Amino acid sequence: MRKFSFLLLLSAYICLSFSAVKDPVSLYISKMSLREKVGQLYVIRPDALNKKLTSEEVNNHNNNGVTEITSDIKKFYEKYPAGNFVLFGKNITDPNQLQIFSDELHNLSQIPSLLFIDEEGGSVSRLANHEAFVLPRFRNMKELGDRGDELQALRVGQTIGSYLNFYGLDVDFAPVCDVNSNPENPIIGPRAFSSNPSHAAFLSMKVLQGLRDENIEGCLKHFPGHGDTRTDSHKGYTECLKTLEELRNCELVPFIAGIENDAQFIMTAHVAYPNVTKDNTPATLSTYFITDLLRNEMGYKGIIITDAMNMDAIAKYYSEDTAAILAIQAGVDMILMPNDFQKSFDSVVKAVKSKKIKEKRIDESVYRILQYKQKHFNFLNLNRE
Repeated sequence: MRKFSFLLLLSAYICLSFSAVKDPVSLYISKMSLREKVGQLYVIRPDALNKKLTSEEVNNHNNNGVTEITSDIKKFYEKYPAGNFVLFGKNITDPNQLQIFSDELHNLSQIPSLLFIDEEGGSVSRLANHEAFVLPRFRNMKELGDRGDELQALRVGQTIGSYLNFYGLDVDFAPVCDVNSNPENPIIGPRAFSSNPSHAAFLSMKVLQGLRDENIEGCLKHFPGHGDTRTDSHKGYTECLKTLEELRNCELVPFIAGIENDAQFIMTAHVAYPNVTKDNTPATLSTYFITDLLRNEMGYKGIIITDAMNMDAIAKYYSEDTAAILAIQAGVDMILMPNDFQKSFDSVVKAVKSKKIKEKRIDESVYRILQYKQKHFNFLNLNRE
């Protein structure tokens, strides 16, 4: 019996060792350079690859849009290999250009880029509200929430997912999972489904399901909740004064539903919760909210992405050298739209080399990202005839 038990243990050890060695994503990561790994953490505007543009020009919503990949962009990309992109109206001229451009962006390296877009339906819709596109337009989600029509919510997700997939996008920064619990909120308001957390959770999951039906993944936003604020995190410091117990009973409810529905992406809020953390640190930079609460307590295993890091709730109070580092240290996987991509990238590389950030911490995020990309793109060509 003792010999048999030993053989079982030996067999189990060999199987575990063999599976670890054979994990194709881990094997791929082991061959990546540090700069390649750091690049996978970034979601940037294509404009940030044009080194002739200043950061102000890159972050301008209306002008200086990159709409094609040039030889100069390819050359810059070799040194700063951003792994993912977000598209705005200024990057889009017409349907044909968008399809060509999305294909170019996907194929900048062997690891395909994920292409993100804000297409919530309603006022925040980069394609449906673009003058060059004739697409179905929806009212803001509050109206959908007021009707409580789950079939319509599903149809909204399917419709948006269908045209995003057609034009080569991968991830939609939607649904908005914030609970519209403060009438004075200047930025969420009618973008949210409801002031009732259960109602908001139910309808947002229907939209998520609809997006997935069309092979588009949603990104739930803004964790742990931007609904109960009186200021706009685009413009400066923003706080929510709720306690953790109050968040559990309201703001966290839709995110719990998302985790139960295997959400692959959750976006953080640049909102401080001083009655939870006892300081003014935005959730995006908070180890408590990102690692202790979202990862460890709530059990989230997917990709955590920041809200845009060029927003004033971050950019006004944290230097470019530290913002991305603090977010990564807190447990974030993806850095969205830093104010200065090149400077941010260099600061993270330097932080890893100086051991300020452990390379293992980078590898954990890269693993989540490449695991998702392998599932979405099968870029390692596994199980293909």
